[in-house]
Amino acid sequence: MKTKEKVQRVNIITLGCSKNRVDSEVLLTQLKANHIDAEHETRKKSNIVIINTCGFIDKAKEESIQAIVEYAEKKKQGKIEKLFVTGCLSERYKEELNQELPEVDAFLGTMELPALLSKLNADYKKELVGERIITTDSHYAYLKISEGCNRPCSFCAIPLMRGRHVSRTMDSLVQEAKFLVSRGVKEIILIAQDLTFYGLDLYNSRKLADLLYHLSDIRGLEWIRLQYAYPAGFPLDVLKPIQERPNICKYLDIPLQHASNTILQSMKRGITKEKTYELLHQIKQAVPDIALRTTFIVGYPNERERDFQELCDFVRAVEFDRVGTFTYSHEENTAAYSLEDNVPEEVKEARKSELMHIQQDISWKKNQQKIGKIYKVLVDRKEGNFYIGRTEYDSPEVDNEVVIDTPNLKIGEFYNVLIDKAEAFDLLGKVYEPKL
Repeated sequence: MKTKEKVQRVNIITLGCSKNRVDSEVLLTQLKANHIDAEHETRKKSNIVIINTCGFIDKAKEESIQAIVEYAEKKKQGKIEKLFVTGCLSERYKEELNQELPEVDAFLGTMELPALLSKLNADYKKELVGERIITTDSHYAYLKISEGCNRPCSFCAIPLMRGRHVSRTMDSLVQEAKFLVSRGVKEIILIAQDLTFYGLDLYNSRKLADLLYHLSDIRGLEWIRLQYAYPAGFPLDVLKPIQERPNICKYLDIPLQHASNTILQSMKRGITKEKTYELLHQIKQAVPDIALRTTFIVGYPNERERDFQELCDFVRAVEFDRVGTFTYSHEENTAAYSLEDNVPEEVKEARKSELMHIQQDISWKKNQQKIGKIYKVLVDRKEGNFYIGRTEYDSPEVDNEVVIDTPNLKIGEFYNVLIDKAEAFDLLGKVYEPKL
């Protein structure tokens, strides 16, 4: 009598950014096409676990290592049979991890999907390129338009983990976007290490504006959002489609990192505070109602109190719609690693807290101005008796939300919402008839 072959059940765990999530979705799609029972972050019992790791900064690395150690222990206890690790941390520290964690069956890098599939006796199916099982809410998805980065930022280890910039062809991106829309996606969020570099390697010029026009022509695609646009050499022609096309969100994530020229120069950002002011002025002139999101690093080596206060003054003057702040992480093999990490951790944390307090006041003031206005809101989920959604000025997971006190709404649908109350990071309102 033949013994029944054991079914492989795979659980994919994703850590880090939205770019990692897209990689996990591609992996999930390939596994299912090979008739392997695979799920993303499932609570069901699985005999194989794949951890897609992040290696960007200390906290992300610690989270990834903790996850690997946790599942390595489960393997020792016989709770799982195989453990594979992929992603940025695995790419960056493969040899060290191999020595420290022999329980892991294989450590694979960011570009080793076919090798990972072969470990599971699965084939890489080229015909699936452009198709993805999304793991976000079904009404929005991320679209990674390129891989890697050519920028020389002194603090950043991404080029070590993701390599140099490689654009995807415009046709392949349009094809994938159409596929996502056919599956019910209404919002597509463009992501890359640097959106503005798109096309240089394939077409010898920056083509982000052209890509936006092509994507905005897709019937049924209601929102297109841009994240991670590098400020130095920003292609101003991108602003034209943002202003002209109603389905391109008036939203731009443009990480600036600092405002002190001394720190910007050490960071190798290729831009000054003065040029940054000029760029932001040009953006707001071209698209007056645009929401600007940015991120800053505090506690960079040799950041003096006056450098930090210069950054605070900059944030007060510009009044960004959204701000994220990180404390500096001293990363091996980056240019900044040769500098002394000489800002104490408690000072880094205090500066982060001070900067976010400044932004909280700005956000509260801006949100008060929205009371009594009507916004088009995409409903993401339900919490208790309330529905939670976003305006076009907010990206999922990182920005403001709208709490809607109206019953019987549909998740993934758009509604006109009248704002009747506002807090620092949330708006509250009710659906305003007629519905969209």
